[in-house]
Amino acid sequence: MSKDLVTLGSFEFLADVQIIKGKMESEGIVVTLKDENTVGVEPFASNAIGGIKLQVHKKDRERAKAILDEVRNYAVDDEGVLITCPNCKAQKSEVYYQRNTLMYKLFPFFEPKKYRCTNCEFITKAAP
Repeated sequence: MSKDLVTLGSFEFLADVQIIKGKMESEGIVVTLKDENTVGVEPFASNAIGGIKLQVHKKDRERAKAILDEVRNYAVDDEGVLITCPNCKAQKSEVYYQRNTLMYKLFPFFEPKKYRCTNCEFITKAAP
């Protein structure tokens, strides 16, 4: 069953993902939230475990992605302007943390902020 699921995104807060889940379910898409209970019981663990994963069946992937793109909030700079990808020039970036070292896994708040373009998957560092 879980091999049939694909992860569309990861969310730090339960409330954010619940809204998107509700929208998808209203469109007839079955949604699974991985690590929902862990973050619900211990919200501070969200960063350490990579957030709550929004998962759907493979057959619903494209429809679910379209809904997610319709309702998601993209990253903005300090002035409220959408972050522009330097690779493809799309304004569809999200905050991204790699958590690729033990230090960043244990202390994720020390990792410098990066952005990942949802259009081309390009990763860029945040402006100083």
